[in-house]
Amino acid sequence: MAAIVPHDNAAMTTHHPRRSADEQTKLNAALTELHEQRITFHTVLGLRVVSLAPQAPQCAFQMRPELVGHFLYGRLHGGVIASVLDSMGGFALMVAMGERHADESADQILHRFARMGTIDLRVDYLRPAIGERFTSTAEVLRLGGRVGSTQMRLHGEDGTLLATGSAAYILS
Repeated sequence: MAAIVPHDNAAMTTHHPRRSADEQTKLNAALTELHEQRITFHTVLGLRVVSLAPQAPQCAFQMRPELVGHFLYGRLHGGVIASVLDSMGGFALMVAMGERHADESADQILHRFARMGTIDLRVDYLRPAIGERFTSTAEVLRLGGRVGSTQMRLHGEDGTLLATGSAAYILS
């Protein structure tokens, strides 16, 4: 009968140093450029990165005539709301992936997004979205090796919760 030898998992884990402050700045700039400019649909929506904080990423956009869904009331179009929530969920996962792989360079992290895409999206419209400025936040519920899940929120300029969403994304 073989003896069971306890082992220390911590001793088996290799510690990788976190990327440098300069490399983190490079990653933050690249994530912002990707989200605001390189994904051209985001430029149509006018999305701007407000926060890259791993636990609280946030984006915002201004109301414009092109985003109106109901011409009499000036409400934000439901498709815009769904698109913003979807984009926010993906953005939150990108930030989370950067944190999970904190030992990798900005270029290595950006390469990880090459095959990322939405596989499921649910939106709940809670109130009419009327206003001049909207903010969106997301929370990563699960970041697996192949699939990530998020919950997203859209708020009006006064902080009123206007819509929520949940989504799943393929990561690789």
